[in-house]
Amino acid sequence: MNKQKVIFSNKLDKTLVTVVSACERDRLFILVDTNTHRWCLPLISNFDCMQGAQVITIGATDENKTLDTLAEVWSALQRGGATRHSLMVNLGGGMVTDLGGFAASTFKRGLNYINIPTTLLSMVDASVGGKTGVNFGGLKNEIGVFSNADTVIIDTTFLKTLDKENLLSGYAEMLKHGLISDNKHWAELLRSPEVLDKPEEIAGLLEESVAVKQHIVDEDPTEKGLRKALNLGHTVGHAFESLALQRTPILHGYAVAYGLICELYLSCIKTGFPTDKMRQTVSFIREHYGQMSITCDDYPTLFQLMTHDKKNVAGEINFTLLGDIGDIRINQTATKEEIMEALDFYREG
Repeated sequence: MNKQKVIFSNKLDKTLVTVVSACERDRLFILVDTNTHRWCLPLISNFDCMQGAQVITIGATDENKTLDTLAEVWSALQRGGATRHSLMVNLGGGMVTDLGGFAASTFKRGLNYINIPTTLLSMVDASVGGKTGVNFGGLKNEIGVFSNADTVIIDTTFLKTLDKENLLSGYAEMLKHGLISDNKHWAELLRSPEVLDKPEEIAGLLEESVAVKQHIVDEDPTEKGLRKALNLGHTVGHAFESLALQRTPILHGYAVAYGLICELYLSCIKTGFPTDKMRQTVSFIREHYGQMSITCDDYPTLFQLMTHDKKNVAGEINFTLLGDIGDIRINQTATKEEIMEALDFYREG
């Protein structure tokens, strides 16, 4: 798999000209959703290097991250005369970069693509690392491939288009990166949520967070070992997210935050994670993310959803836990009773 270039830019026009010029292309396509078509496409559509590009627009939100939408993108590429020498620019949040990356990687057996993430979540997580895919059968990211974008261009100008809830969604993944890196980065994130009120000041923290993910992905691009560290909070988090899809969908970062509460609890009882650090992190999450309402009646459904997690081995639910900040313990298991305890802890606070 080709190594991915990540560029932090404060002059998007010049950066995009350089990146697009370096890519072989006979035709250029831009994938957006209905939100980024309105708010973000105007920021790049007048650039000289974007002239003549064919725009493909899909529905917004994770509900549209489906095989049907994927087929719509393939059809648009086919109608537009795309070849293996074409280039696609994915302009949007994680749904656009995940689905667009999968569409580009599979059409004609693969064409080059560039990610321009427009949400904090996609900047720090989805657009970087080469995971692409769509939801299927009620499960998150069930179908997909590892395939790196040629380049990821991160420009915090797009963050000005976001509301506080979407900024918090991305911040949850940054908090996860702090937990798997070191005490300094973790503590800085706990005391710096005010940067979300001034997105232009988040660049330093964002670069540090992306560097954590890049280092891990470079070491283990296809998740055979160390990359599983990035799944902290996601085993339970994806179950929360899938349950919410059946009711009122929640943002991915909120689901991860709720998953972190449960998995830090498991880390305390299973791998000795310090209780004081768990409580500091959980207190931060409760203050800023609130709580998804669940009852004991939801436990069997949540447990069943966890059994479908892609990390599971030999029928056992697989967790990434921590012995301390930065002390990563991959391939951990928990009994059904321990998982129920973690859900009790989540509900009871």
